[in-house]
Amino acid sequence: MLYGAIEAGGTKMVVAVVEDTGEIKEKLTIPTTTPEETMPQIIDFLKDKAVKAVGVGSFGPVDVVEDSPTYGCIMNTPKLAWKNFDLVGALKDGLGLPVGLDTDVNAACLGEMTYGCAKGVKNVVYITIGTGIGAGIAVDGKLLHGMMHPEAGHIIIPKRLADRGQSVCPYHDSCFEGLASGPSIEARWGKKAYELVDNQVVWELESEYIAKGLMNMILTLSPQKIILGGGVMHQTQLFPLIREKVTELLNHYYDTRELADMDNYIVPASLNDNQGILGAAVLAMNV
Repeated sequence: MLYGAIEAGGTKMVVAVVEDTGEIKEKLTIPTTTPEETMPQIIDFLKDKAVKAVGVGSFGPVDVVEDSPTYGCIMNTPKLAWKNFDLVGALKDGLGLPVGLDTDVNAACLGEMTYGCAKGVKNVVYITIGTGIGAGIAVDGKLLHGMMHPEAGHIIIPKRLADRGQSVCPYHDSCFEGLASGPSIEARWGKKAYELVDNQVVWELESEYIAKGLMNMILTLSPQKIILGGGVMHQTQLFPLIREKVTELLNHYYDTRELADMDNYIVPASLNDNQGILGAAVLAMNV
């Protein structure tokens, strides 16, 4: 059975045809410009592919509450051309197919739970650390929603007193995204993350902020596994530093089987950056 999958990002849209086995049969990347330019290309790609349904993991904020009058719409995004755009409605009108929707990070979490390193795990946190920071969260096997969806990139974390960098978040002066995202690294150090590979001072501070963010999520959500993806986490030297700092911060308050095996508790994404598109395909399968 074939399904359409869309990973709708603020910079690019990845569109794919995926088998229920998780095999990606075809894939296309389209720049995210305006709905008028981007959506016809997505619809043209999918309309003759004999897909049963379409799943979307979208940038946000996006209304994922099915009984909401604005369900399926992009909400108050800084990408003004997409503000209030009815993404699900446009796909249903253009393709005449059922459409499943969630956030891009929830879709990535679902992809890892279905095909990746969290297969068989019911309580998972997937965090992407890149241009922004977002979290996909599954509790008891179900993706977490509430009045909207988690925005864990904006949890408040304490800033190191000696850190002369400023939060890059326009809303908060000491939040996870403001202090630890890719743009935050560049603003603080004057270079992009990949240009700072050998600067240990950079990664000591970055791992401290990530560990503080994870500490909050561990104590609040009690996940069985934490997966870290996104461009910043391509700096794999961060993983041992983060694990060490999380252990120090917890200070044995929590003693669990999972925390005793940190190398398998805080882990990198496992699907070669396809976790989002594969999770979108699962949303289509479940619609």
